[in-house]
Amino acid sequence: MTRWRLVVGRLIRRIWFRAGVFSLAAVLLALASRVVAPLIPSGLDVNIGQDAVDSILQILASSMLAVTTFSLTAMVQAYSAATTLGTPRATQLLIEDRTSQNALSTFLGAFLFSIVGIIALSSGYYGEDGRIVLFVGTIAVIVIIALTLLRWISHLTSFGRMSDVIDRAEDAATAVIRGYAADPHLGGSPAVPVPSGAAEVAAETSGYVTHLDVPRLAALAGEADLRVHVLSGPGTLVQPGRPLVAIAGRVEEETRAAVRAAFTVERHRTFDQDPRLGFIVLSEVASRAMSPAVNDPGTAIEVLNAIQRCFLPVLRPERPAGKPAERVFVPALGIGDLIEAAYTGPVRDGAGLIEVQTRLQKTVAALAGLATAPGHREAFRALAADALTRAEATMPHGADRDALRAVHRELWQ
Repeated sequence: MTRWRLVVGRLIRRIWFRAGVFSLAAVLLALASRVVAPLIPSGLDVNIGQDAVDSILQILASSMLAVTTFSLTAMVQAYSAATTLGTPRATQLLIEDRTSQNALSTFLGAFLFSIVGIIALSSGYYGEDGRIVLFVGTIAVIVIIALTLLRWISHLTSFGRMSDVIDRAEDAATAVIRGYAADPHLGGSPAVPVPSGAAEVAAETSGYVTHLDVPRLAALAGEADLRVHVLSGPGTLVQPGRPLVAIAGRVEEETRAAVRAAFTVERHRTFDQDPRLGFIVLSEVASRAMSPAVNDPGTAIEVLNAIQRCFLPVLRPERPAGKPAERVFVPALGIGDLIEAAYTGPVRDGAGLIEVQTRLQKTVAALAGLATAPGHREAFRALAADALTRAEATMPHGADRDALRAVHRELWQ
């Protein structure tokens, strides 16, 4: 993914962008009534008083301001609930929710449409035909508002709830993991040993690598006849002095600056190219559910089921589309990295819960049964053995330990 596609994708997901587009469209609709008025057939006789249109717009303006305020309050409460019940890392998924963005944007746009229409009517901007067009536009806006309200009310019944947070985290993780499984090297070639004497290009800022522009590195390597070995991929925490890449070939200062520009380093991790973040979010939700303050093993079991589904694209990857960049070498994450991100919390914090550990053993054994790549089955077996060891050392009752041992033997022998 190139840098400009990343910027455009993030821009579209911003709530202010969608609200701005809807608001601009509403203002243009209100002002366009005068432009469209000459297109009305001269024989059309419709008697619409100025006071009638103005009264409707007055009601629309006052009601939409209240509805917009209510919608903002509901969204903030949903963000707070997701942070408290789930994990703060899931809040960005709720902020990017299209339904809530569309609802807020529609209500704000309708409010501005009403205000602009009232001002235009008061200033005599519209003629008789213009008021007819404005009236028709107002009816269309009311229909859109009614449909949006119905959808928004239905959406609020689940927005920000625990199940909604889990589903959003699973969907975001699955989307990133599916892309990673199809192209684990992000469009580059598999990593090879870095030749001796390769020049390292270090980071100048501190933060997480959130995006790597491999096409830009490939173009740079082709122009300067270089071999670029990526050392810090997306999700890596870097600081000034930590190498981003090692370059085989003649490296100028301009080349170093261009290489750094291909890396996006930010304060917080994002889901764009980071498959571990989705697993981390799910793992944190499970850990929060198993804390003594919450004590909700059912939610932890739901998270384990979601993690199992997220691993399926890794075990059954699709063939990558396109030819990889031959001069850029990008290391792929190992299955152990993904397992550590997904299961560290459930294995540690759920060690004393027999129902959670039983589900963990079953889901991990199911994944091992689907694994075909070398080392994957062994990695899941090691995870199950480690979970059993932690549970045996934590569970206070011997009957629970014996039951878990029996499950483990049945699944793995």
